[in-house]
Amino acid sequence: MQVARRAPARPFHHLYCLFGALLAIALTGCATPQRSAEVEPFDQAVVRATDALLGQARGLVQAGSARVIVADPSIDASSGQQSAGTQRMDRTVAARIAATGDGMQVQPFQAANLSRADFLLAGTLAREEAGVRINLALVDLKDGRIAAQTSALARKDEVDMTPLAYYRDSPVLLRDEAVEGLVRTSSGARGTRADAGYLARISTATVVNDATLLYNAGRYREALVLYRRAAAAPGGDQIRVLNGIYLTTFKLGQTAEAEEAFGRVVAFGIANRQLGVKFLFNPGSTEFWSDPKVTNAYRLWLRQIARQGTGARVCMEVVGHSSRTGTEEINDSLSLRRAQYIRQRLVAESPGLADRTKASGLGSRQNLVGTGTDDVVDALDRRVEFGIVECGTLPGGGKS
Repeated sequence: MQVARRAPARPFHHLYCLFGALLAIALTGCATPQRSAEVEPFDQAVVRATDALLGQARGLVQAGSARVIVADPSIDASSGQQSAGTQRMDRTVAARIAATGDGMQVQPFQAANLSRADFLLAGTLAREEAGVRINLALVDLKDGRIAAQTSALARKDEVDMTPLAYYRDSPVLLRDEAVEGLVRTSSGARGTRADAGYLARISTATVVNDATLLYNAGRYREALVLYRRAAAAPGGDQIRVLNGIYLTTFKLGQTAEAEEAFGRVVAFGIANRQLGVKFLFNPGSTEFWSDPKVTNAYRLWLRQIARQGTGARVCMEVVGHSSRTGTEEINDSLSLRRAQYIRQRLVAESPGLADRTKASGLGSRQNLVGTGTDDVVDALDRRVEFGIVECGTLPGGGKS
């Protein structure tokens, strides 16, 4: 009979590993973000994440002294949108800090507050298979490092993903380096530096936020003034600003200005090699949504996408997406037919795009919202994307 041989004993091996981990943290000043696997009710998860954040930050605040936190409005990490859910999270976080923050004061995301703040609070909601991930990070504005970072997992069915008015009306997916920087910062390791691009744009971001609040309140003329101010400021070359100028001029009936502004949105997307547009279709068809209030601008959008794509002499893959309603086979077929329809409309606007475009469909495999509600909440899941590709990959070789 063979006797199994035991592995050689390694006395104190676990202590060496622990010591090594602690030494690494001491040398780098970093700590792995705390990620909870327990799914909790939404408000409970937000409170627990906030309490953990405050627990890490208390050593940075002397007893009896106040510290000012300016809170950047949270966003959905997948879509870049602010929603009813992100607003609810922000309110809960601010109330919890006010009640238990030991002298920490949360101030609105405004330039005047930013100039006197000690910390910047960045937060996101990110959908995972098990639930919605809450990420919170507290950035020390003196050195740009993440002073505290926590995470918690909330139940999906308690998170209202209904977008706020600006994001509901937006024709495009609002993801660029400014948004990506916020997402990276919210989930960054404690002790590491916050995203440099995010911090560089933070002052301009306060102007963008003020403009967006005005837009959400229906004060379009005042919002336009601030969007234009943001566009002229350092860091103003971002999709939220360009999109804001388009939306406000369109709402104000300034058609020529709106089309020019949308052209800049498209050019920005092409330059960044990705443009996602929310073309809404009637359920199960390739016909545009029946409500003219929604689809009146589609001809303008198609004209500018065709014009900017032709002018830049790029090759594009027109990719259709669908919500998760229906079977995978139906969604794949439907998303492809919708992409083919958009490509057909583009070629009608600019025949030179015939050899510079191809259509494909991804069904519901790249949903950003994933609710399957087939309404304004999951509109981004029914988008058509225009990816910039190498011309040699197209059937026609990308001939002009």
